[in-house]
Amino acid sequence: MSLDALLGVTIPFIGTSAGAACVLFMKKDLGTKVQKALTGFASGVMVAASIWSLLVPAMEQSEGMGNLSFIPALTGFWLGIAFLLLLDFCIPHLHLNSEEAEGPATHLSKTTMMLLAVTLHNIPEGMAVGVVYAGYLSGSSEITLGGALALALGIAIQNFPEGAIVSMPLRAEGESKGKAFLGGVLSGAVEPIAAILTIMAAGLIIPAMPYLLSFAAGAMMYVVVEELIPEMSAGEHSNIGVVMFAFGFTLMMALDVALG
Repeated sequence: MSLDALLGVTIPFIGTSAGAACVLFMKKDLGTKVQKALTGFASGVMVAASIWSLLVPAMEQSEGMGNLSFIPALTGFWLGIAFLLLLDFCIPHLHLNSEEAEGPATHLSKTTMMLLAVTLHNIPEGMAVGVVYAGYLSGSSEITLGGALALALGIAIQNFPEGAIVSMPLRAEGESKGKAFLGGVLSGAVEPIAAILTIMAAGLIIPAMPYLLSFAAGAMMYVVVEELIPEMSAGEHSNIGVVMFAFGFTLMMALDVALG
């Protein structure tokens, strides 16, 4: 693996860790409006990344199929949805501001299940960064180093508030500042691991790259629609979430075009 790729896959993790560090100097929990704004922003970044950084390159790489170039993207997208659906059923987890756990019955603590929920949602982000860097390393003309860096930076930007969203509630649940910070950091540790594993796997099956790109897109879209948008829209003041969704979407779109 090149140094560029190794540095690239760690950028999102740095974003999460920096956000988790907020718990060390913030005295109060994040307000409802702030949480909705941050969740909306993260949703916008992930949707834009799924389209411009993953689905569009997947179809461009399948241009030789003519009018059927959408098939790898469609197939991979649905496989990504199915993969996250399977994880949702198999891993016990608790979403933010929810009292009812999902997945199999368990005796795990509330804080542990909150961490599992965020870890579950970070897996496709790590896969997305990994598969784009794998495309760059393979010499694909559709994926440039700038485009891969744009995706890593976009996810790192949305991971910063996400790190705070994880660590601050852990602190509110009674954890010490140190443990809350560590929990936020660990929730993002899965991303570079997933990215490196994806790069290693993609290196063995380069012809499957369009499927892998769209698989990551499907997994990310599942997280957005199943988890982030409901959290953004619940109760009052959902308009702030919508505005921040639009901001995150356009920021990621601009990054991808400017750096790609």
